[in-house]
Amino acid sequence: MSDTALSRPARRGLAAAAVLAVLGLAGLAAVSSVQPPAERATSAPASDFSAARAFEEVRAIASTPHPAGSAANDRVREHLIDRLRGLGLTPEVQDVVSVQGAGLSSSAGGTGLARVRNVVTLIPGSASTGRIFLIAHYDSAQIAPGANDDGAGTATILETARALTGGGKLRNDVVLVLTDAEEACLCGAKAFVDQHPLARDGGVALNLEARGSSGPAIMFETSAGNARLVETYARVPYPVGTSFAVEIYRLLPNDTDFTPFRESDFLGLNTAYIDGAAVYHAPTDKPSAMNRDSLQHHGDNALALVREFGAQDLTTLRNTGDATYFPVPGLLIRYPGGLVWPLAVAALIAVVALGWFVRRRVLVAIPLAVLPIIVAPVLAQGLWALLKVIRPEYAGLPIDPYRPMWYRLAVIALAAATVLIWYALLRRRVGPAALAVGGLTWLAVLGMVLAAFTPGGSYLAALPALAVAVSALLAMRARPWLAVAVLIVGALVPVVVLLPTVLMLFPALGMPMAGVGAFLTVLLGLALLPVLDLLHPVEAGARGLDALKARRLGAVPSLVAVVAAIGCTVTGLVVDRFDEEHPSLTHLMYALDADTGTARWLSEEAEPQEWTSQYVTGEPAEVSDILPAFGDEKLRSGPAPAATLPAPALTLLSESDSGGLRTMKLLLDPQRAVRFATLHVVGAEVTAITVGGRPIDPTPGFVFHAPPENGVEVDLTVRAGGPVEFRVMDASDDLATMPGFRPRPADVGVLGSHSSEMVAVAKTYTL
Repeated sequence: MSDTALSRPARRGLAAAAVLAVLGLAGLAAVSSVQPPAERATSAPASDFSAARAFEEVRAIASTPHPAGSAANDRVREHLIDRLRGLGLTPEVQDVVSVQGAGLSSSAGGTGLARVRNVVTLIPGSASTGRIFLIAHYDSAQIAPGANDDGAGTATILETARALTGGGKLRNDVVLVLTDAEEACLCGAKAFVDQHPLARDGGVALNLEARGSSGPAIMFETSAGNARLVETYARVPYPVGTSFAVEIYRLLPNDTDFTPFRESDFLGLNTAYIDGAAVYHAPTDKPSAMNRDSLQHHGDNALALVREFGAQDLTTLRNTGDATYFPVPGLLIRYPGGLVWPLAVAALIAVVALGWFVRRRVLVAIPLAVLPIIVAPVLAQGLWALLKVIRPEYAGLPIDPYRPMWYRLAVIALAAATVLIWYALLRRRVGPAALAVGGLTWLAVLGMVLAAFTPGGSYLAALPALAVAVSALLAMRARPWLAVAVLIVGALVPVVVLLPTVLMLFPALGMPMAGVGAFLTVLLGLALLPVLDLLHPVEAGARGLDALKARRLGAVPSLVAVVAAIGCTVTGLVVDRFDEEHPSLTHLMYALDADTGTARWLSEEAEPQEWTSQYVTGEPAEVSDILPAFGDEKLRSGPAPAATLPAPALTLLSESDSGGLRTMKLLLDPQRAVRFATLHVVGAEVTAITVGGRPIDPTPGFVFHAPPENGVEVDLTVRAGGPVEFRVMDASDDLATMPGFRPRPADVGVLGSHSSEMVAVAKTYTL
């Protein structure tokens, strides 16, 4: 992989310059492949998606928090209906009680239910072969205006509907599904899938989400057998997605509105932009926080997908197997899942063949190549730990700092420094070729492991290992400059394959898992060793001062990477400061026990921040005695003044006894405006239960979100011969009105949690 003809400084220097130039341009192209397009103005053609037009809808939707059941959410729903009617459509409101399905996110309070009011609209096709469902939720988290989550998705659907209704009919039906109560329990999507006649025959579900304020709209989840779906997605203007993300997401417990559709055997794709996650579910998720380029990306791809699927025969999309796919500059590379194992095996064979030709010290280099793979992620996690020591408020962030770019660059530089230092220290003793083979060996092995456990991610290791090993084998027999050219071509593959994935995974996992980004960066570095060797002067034949000079020059890349890591870290600390627009995030709740008249402040902060510590002290402990809906969750607590708040009423409407079973009709009726109410049976076996007219699996407790003004009827059968004890609770989100609450300073904000700012009142009834 090297040649004595390149040993003269001028020629080796030119070769190194060529490598840096070509790989630098490839890197820029790879970065651009995962960037959103620029926002289009309101003057954009009527047939196009305009983020500027859609943003006006975001302003209207996200003027204030609007959780399910609130008056603000009612206003948003009416706005959506007015807009859809203005397009000549006939929207309907699906007003039902929905039960959270098995496999969806469950609460500690037991089964989740909600009264939901979905807005559903049909755009008929000319000769439909099936239905396309365009989905977003219009409710927000309880403290968040919800500009991005999911005002972006809702506004995208409105702007897409405008573009569709202004042109000719599509072949297939399009159903717009604006769901309610996603933040509470995914109950709106579940209600549509289970209870709406338009969902009866299934179809293609396209869900639009956001878990941040910026970044590309990534297609991160699919239904099984996605090859034809991905083939269609590849034709959108700006395809950004990777089968590795799909594999990882399938292993995680996370859910969106796409989950009920996927579990009900719909085909489909799930898309979200996820960078800027510090605003997630927080009061800072305002229209002003939105990157409109991200909104444009959402809309361009959504409109294109609807048109593409709208023209197809949807009956041909099933039973196609999973595809492997990933973005490269200008397009989405994809190939059948059946090629995963052949490519992984080919990569291993190519690396073994290269090792056979090199032979010398390869068996020593292979175990040594593990060092940077282990050390770099450890250093990256250590960097994040250090940043939390310097700035303790980072521990309270949900995923990432407000301005994480410099820290991400620091992690990349730290990983690069690890590889370069490792290589510089071992290059003379082990040999450049052996070290290159050692690094490629671990990529090939990882490709095999991923093929076995996460097939859609095998390409990350197998393709770089295969391309670099083959190019190295060819270079060994080529003339010097041709050898350099061949090695550069081989090196382009790991750059365009791995670099976009590094950039997508950083916002997906956040700085708390910076080690993953460092790990992938190390893989990229190991794959580039054959060309990076040109950055090191040849020491063969040099003696004395010449040898020393060569070694010093060889240390320059490592030194540059170390300085870059330090510089980026310091710059990040200077740039990312907390202020009124970017506050540190705190979590606080208030709980009143109506039985005893005592109250407590509660917080889920692992290490209470300065503001929170004035309310809570001590170690976390279970709070089920005062917050039955929280199960065995442990929270920090402190005494609080008791507020004058009415407890939820539980009334026995009727009852009957038969064979040791007591059947009771109850009314759970909150006496104030609340977000949800809960009921738990204490010490008796529940054999049957119906809540709000919906039967659910027997459970000792449930959470009912957005309860109706007249309360929730519960039909309950328990195995009990005497009185039954019930523990009920309801919760609102008006923490600032509680006695003893002191307003936060301007640079202290609220954590985007479903329990932030919650005021709970619990009471025991024996009936």
